[in-house]
This record gives sequence, C-alpha cells and structure tokens, in this order.
Amino acid sequence: MAVPKRKTSRARRGKRRAHDRLKTINLSTCPQCAEPKPSHRVCPHCGAYRGKIFTAQQEEI
Repeated sequence: MAVPKRKTSRARRGKRRAHDRLKTINLSTCPQCAEPKPSHRVCPHCGAYRGKIFTAQQEEI
C-alpha cells in the first residue's frame, strides 16, 4: 500500500484544491420584464423565453 513519505504542505494542498470551488451562475436580463435570469433558461418572473410565454403566471388576489 502506498504511503506518502512527507507531509503535504498547505501550499501544495491549496494548489490541488484551487478548482474545487462552486461556480457562479451567469445572469442575463430578461428582455420582457428586465429581471435577472439564468442564461438559456425560461424567466422565473414572467415565464418568457425567446419571445414566447411558456408558463402562465397566477394573479395575486
């Protein structure tokens, strides 16, 4: 069984973990309602995508 000869330093450990972070979501503005939304997705606010409405919004009483 392989066992390391030396302790891994903080710098070497940090270099290895440099890409393990969470990615940020790219937001774009919706052309219908101008709210921020994820790219290439239906707008969660107005339900529009590429000029068409895909979800019916419920009216609040």
